[in-house]
Amino acid sequence: MTHPAFDPAVNRVTRDLGVEIPIVQAPMGWIARSQLASAVSATGACGIIETSSGELDAVRDEIRAMRNLTDRPFGVNIAQAFVRDPAIAEFVIEQGVRFVTTSAGSPTKYTSVLKEAGLTVYHVVPTLAAALKAVDAGVDGLVVEGGEGGGFKSPTPVSTMVLLPLIRSRVDVPIIAAGGICDGATMAAAFALGAEGVQMGTQMVAAAESPVHTNWKQAIVDAAEVDTVFLNQRHSPALRALRTERTSALVDAEHNVFGDFGDPQALYFGGDMNAAIALSGQVAGRIDEVRPVADIIADTVAGFAAAAARLQG
Repeated sequence: MTHPAFDPAVNRVTRDLGVEIPIVQAPMGWIARSQLASAVSATGACGIIETSSGELDAVRDEIRAMRNLTDRPFGVNIAQAFVRDPAIAEFVIEQGVRFVTTSAGSPTKYTSVLKEAGLTVYHVVPTLAAALKAVDAGVDGLVVEGGEGGGFKSPTPVSTMVLLPLIRSRVDVPIIAAGGICDGATMAAAFALGAEGVQMGTQMVAAAESPVHTNWKQAIVDAAEVDTVFLNQRHSPALRALRTERTSALVDAEHNVFGDFGDPQALYFGGDMNAAIALSGQVAGRIDEVRPVADIIADTVAGFAAAAARLQG
């Protein structure tokens, strides 16, 4: 049983994405593939397939696999800085998906061609200026990403609690909040600040269906709220990651540490926590067990309802 706040008659994110529950799984490179995304979509939320790995042949196979694993809606992310292929928009259109998020680049690059093909486009933004630019470019909605979230970030991070209501005060399009979201209480807080949906990243990395090595999931479970570092602030993109020997050595680096990212495969699937930068949000400090996606989503919806009821007195 979903919450009345998720009804597509009142919730534009639910309506735009064609889902029952306005929770989106973040498009994490190599991780956001069919194994995880199908588990998310199966709950009535929205799984996303990544392109930031740059492995478009593999991505095509993963989208094909999604068709076999679920008949529920799902989306694709176009991570512009990491996919140099100019035909990426056409590639995504050909996959027959309904919903696309664009990130790590200008919203003017692909919005028109994607919308002309009938797709719904949300753009990821870390600042008010970026949000206004995206709305001017004609996007259908925004993913407003606070600086406490994991992964590739703006070098001038702003927390979700500041950024989300600021952007809501200046735009009318639907907003998915990202950064610091892991349960019903944080989802309710995001709705109170103007969102109509939320995105979860770190929580999904640690999910039972996540394809990453157990060592990474356990590192998230073991992390305290202070156990992330913010790297590359003098350059772009900046990075928020778990505190490890590798990332601790890069905290004060003046050079662009993106070149020191390391071997993702050895970290993601080999379990060597120092082989690469283990991207993670501060919310790792609130995740204390590895759970199935279905339990995460169900508990989030129940927690959202409880928080809303509590606020209503």
